[in-house]
Amino acid sequence: MNSVGLSVSTLLVAILSIQAGAAAAKGLFPVLGAVGATTLRIFLAAIILLSIWRPWRTPITRKELRAVTVYGISLALMNLSYYLSLARIPLGIAVALEFTGPLAVAIFNSRKPIDFVWAFLAVVGLILVLPLSSSSTRLDPLGMTYALVGGLFWAMYIIFGQRAGATLTGGRATSLGMTVAALVILPIGLFQSGHSLFQPSILPLALLVAVLSSALPYSLEMISLKNLPAKTFGILLSLEPAVAALAGLIFLGENLSLLQWLAVLSVMTASFGSALTAKRQRE
Repeated sequence: MNSVGLSVSTLLVAILSIQAGAAAAKGLFPVLGAVGATTLRIFLAAIILLSIWRPWRTPITRKELRAVTVYGISLALMNLSYYLSLARIPLGIAVALEFTGPLAVAIFNSRKPIDFVWAFLAVVGLILVLPLSSSSTRLDPLGMTYALVGGLFWAMYIIFGQRAGATLTGGRATSLGMTVAALVILPIGLFQSGHSLFQPSILPLALLVAVLSSALPYSLEMISLKNLPAKTFGILLSLEPAVAALAGLIFLGENLSLLQWLAVLSVMTASFGSALTAKRQRE
């Protein structure tokens, strides 16, 4: 398997992991709320990644510090917006709305006509997942707004994550970025949830969420970002709404409509088509 194929496989594992973690995170909401769950997830993930990669062994330059700081801030705000939306609207809908960010990155970075074919299929999948029927009025407007804001920070995460990964090794960039994210989000979480963050009874679930939603997928995504162009990375992430809808069905009992199943097929086609095109362009 060439480097592009390996990066595609790595990214798919990251997608599966992060959506399983998102479903598990809903179990923390009744105790910690969305802000507290985000804080505990990022804080624990930072500890895990720092213990694994030990980035302090190599001095960090001013250029690297700038890159990883912006990356970490984007990471913190992306996760906070996403969890705030997840507390108000279904998992599949939240990811579909948030996907507008990476989709924009994919389109703006396109250079060949075939890329617009995959982008078009991804847009079709996005439209099919969105609640455009009259039932959409029952969705929480603030939750949808949080998801769209999360999409903006997701786009920034892709752009600045690629820059951070270009100046530091993948594991070092991820661990430092997650540390910055923890420093950004920890004061907010302490203010919002206080001592509830330190309840021993929630630690096992919080650790699971931290690994599945942050430590594992962000490390894998950073590896993929080093070997995939931003447009390919963005379009591959079109799998996110489909995987989120399936995770919602399996773990949360959120049933899929016919339009949602059509969306699954559309975004999967866009993702696999983008991956195959990327291989041919690199070979």
